[in-house]
Amino acid sequence: MQTLLTDTNDIENAIMRVGLGDRAAFSFLYDATSAKLFGVCLRVLGDRAEAEDTLQDVFVKVWHKAGRYKANGYSPMTWLITLTRNTAIDRLRARKAGNVDIDDAHDLSDGSPTPEAEAIASSERQRLNACFEELQADRSEAVRRAYLDGDSYKDLAARYDVPLNTMRTWLHRSLLTLKDCLSR
Repeated sequence: MQTLLTDTNDIENAIMRVGLGDRAAFSFLYDATSAKLFGVCLRVLGDRAEAEDTLQDVFVKVWHKAGRYKANGYSPMTWLITLTRNTAIDRLRARKAGNVDIDDAHDLSDGSPTPEAEAIASSERQRLNACFEELQADRSEAVRRAYLDGDSYKDLAARYDVPLNTMRTWLHRSLLTLKDCLSR
């Protein structure tokens, strides 16, 4: 990686040409800026191999995003450095999120409900099932299919051979009945 002595107009023109798919401009842009951008990656990440991988990711982004670059009076290096820094920070965050120190893992419980919570859930399930019994069988099944199995209104309307708006009405009224039953 070497730094070429270029001015901002050359770099800006190269970015514009890269946006048009010009591979020679991309090569020029890489040669002119990669050393500085590598330094940004290395400063953020602190690891040479990871900085090299990140720099490669940056130039892939440059290839894809160069067409959206707008020459707005700022240095084109500002755009490149910002893209580089953000990519390196994203990689740093991903690295930190993936590694958890065992000392930081305070609660190693299995997350299953306690016997008391299971008893309460069982009681609630029995109440809900009793409320479902108050509905007509087809409406009860439609509510279960819609809200427990994820069937769409359209699929349910076809299954029960009713218009779509009728199915919506069934479900709406059935939910109101269930809500009323559960609040007693």
